[in-house]
Amino acid sequence: MVEIKKFRFKNEVLMKKAHKIRYDVFVIGQNCPEELEWEFEEESTHFLLIENDIPLATARHRKTDSGFKLERFAVLSQARGKGFGMLILKAILDDIKESNALKYMHAQEQVTPFYEKVGFEKSGNIFEEAGIMHYKMEYKA
Repeated sequence: MVEIKKFRFKNEVLMKKAHKIRYDVFVIGQNCPEELEWEFEEESTHFLLIENDIPLATARHRKTDSGFKLERFAVLSQARGKGFGMLILKAILDDIKESNALKYMHAQEQVTPFYEKVGFEKSGNIFEEAGIMHYKMEYKA
């Protein structure tokens, strides 16, 4: 059974599980600087996808001066290709659907086609963030 839990930073149990996924995917898997990984935690709304009591994917959104920024999409390598990224993305979009504010992200270059499937469009030129090339993408659906 797959479930997605929405939570805030103060939920230490779920936050620890989300941090483990992000550490494995970003810090270990993509060699991102660890100090960059943990910024804006307290002001974000976090999501954790769990299948059969095993945490497999996480992401978050936070309100910024520009709108809602969707961030830190991470799916463990053994769980990729099963649609979990799409499930968590749709859960976040559903959570903020009532807002007319801009919904945007900084998407890694190689995953922009994934986000385009649900209505995100590239906005501006490619740029480097945490040693990885990204595009700003805005939700247009």
